[in-house]
Amino acid sequence: MSSTPSPDPSSVRYDGPWTHKDVHANGIRFHVVEAAPAEAVPADAPLVVLLHGFGDFWWSWRHQLSALAESGYRTVAVDLRGYGDSDKPPRGYDGWTLAGDIAGLIRALGHTEATLVGHAEGGLVCWATAVLHPRLVRAIALVSSPHPVALKQSVLRERRQRSAWLPNFLRYQPPRYGERLLTKRGGFEVERLLRQRVGAGWAASAEFVDTARRMRSAIRIPGVAHCALEYQRWAFRSQWRPDGHRFMATMREPVRVPVLMLRGDEDHYILDATVRRCHELSPDRRMVSIANAGHFAHQENPDAVTAELAKLLA
Repeated sequence: MSSTPSPDPSSVRYDGPWTHKDVHANGIRFHVVEAAPAEAVPADAPLVVLLHGFGDFWWSWRHQLSALAESGYRTVAVDLRGYGDSDKPPRGYDGWTLAGDIAGLIRALGHTEATLVGHAEGGLVCWATAVLHPRLVRAIALVSSPHPVALKQSVLRERRQRSAWLPNFLRYQPPRYGERLLTKRGGFEVERLLRQRVGAGWAASAEFVDTARRMRSAIRIPGVAHCALEYQRWAFRSQWRPDGHRFMATMREPVRVPVLMLRGDEDHYILDATVRRCHELSPDRRMVSIANAGHFAHQENPDAVTAELAKLLA
């Protein structure tokens, strides 16, 4: 473990043109960050909820948070269950509960529906919420987050996708080992993953250095590394359990809302063929390749991602 003191959960409450709030939903407290645009967003403005991926936190969406609010949407970024300054309960990292978190959050924010935007694992939560709570979801947008059925098929059948995705997934399964790996050397493992998955241009930028520093700090908040890994451990364990079989069978129900699928054209972690699989499970979908970006397209080329989100919202 790192010899430096662990960061406080409140350390992720960075100042900016936004407001930090605590919202109770599905039995736990979530830290949410709501954009504060120059002009007040009307009370009936459509809600957009932004969900980060593995080893990350709400800061991942800083660019879209402000830009979408300026376009007239009530825009909220969330620290998912177990991350950042949200509660870190010992259980609830299964697909059913995570979808329930977002459904509860939409209601707790005073809305009857929302557009969900998710990156990587946050995107899997979007897919699950759209299937399990369809009346609450207006549309979903995914950044490098294929349908869970498509991802499973690709990992099983495609050698390139399996070799890109499976090694780290399996590496994090043994208890305690993954937690030590993520938190030692000041959280260096998170920076290693980030550098491995982004495009070369952004990896050489000052923004990359700043983002990596913040992510390394956030993963070292007590409990976060364990909770982050519980998402992946449930995905692994559930393959041999009735709840996992039931979840994947349920996820074969087609998503009937509009779906926007974004993928950086330099993403070597989630491959293009994987994202394109299972069209029948999201018949109303639009695929867009984001130039000059890898796995974190919403940070690497934020203007292009925001422009595509604006089209979906309109």
